[in-house]
Amino acid sequence: MITIHHLNKSRSKRVIWLLEELKIAYTIVEHQRDSKSNLAPESLKLIHPLAKAPIIVDGTITLCESGAIMEYVLNQATTDKLRPAINSPEYYYYLEWLHFAEGSLSLPVITTLLMSMEDRDGTKPLDGYIAKEIQLDLSYIESTLNERRYFSGDNFSAADIMMTIILEIADNLGLLKNKIKTNAYLTTMQQRSAYQTAANYG
Repeated sequence: MITIHHLNKSRSKRVIWLLEELKIAYTIVEHQRDSKSNLAPESLKLIHPLAKAPIIVDGTITLCESGAIMEYVLNQATTDKLRPAINSPEYYYYLEWLHFAEGSLSLPVITTLLMSMEDRDGTKPLDGYIAKEIQLDLSYIESTLNERRYFSGDNFSAADIMMTIILEIADNLGLLKNKIKTNAYLTTMQQRSAYQTAANYG
């Protein structure tokens, strides 16, 4: 059985959501951030050298990194309903957005989050670059969702799980203002029962 090492206020919610969608049995080991530093506890380092969530353990397999974990879990599933058929156009859209979440979008969003946690006096050299990247990424997302119901096409996929969690962080930072399609999409995703189960873990 897959064990999820879940850190509060982290992106490991993705893995719980995916397993719930696929109805794959799992167990959760919860780890709590330090209340003062907000850093992950030493207990995570005992599981994986990076001490970052999500981490899963399944028999002799221990994995970190959201995208790798999503692919591993999908490979254990008895259905391909959350991953388009390989070589279909939707499959390559799926791959693009699966990696976009932790590639193109994650850097400017998480950088914005980290900058919001420090005392800042005036603008800093990276501010213009981050603002430009945020605008570029969010405009691309908005235009995509104007054409498609989900990121890979007409059907919900694991790419939507990857994207939703990073979009939630962006929304909490006030970055989704005036993004009508993106906000509507986020609301739809948050209404899924599997999402709501995952959200209970914070």
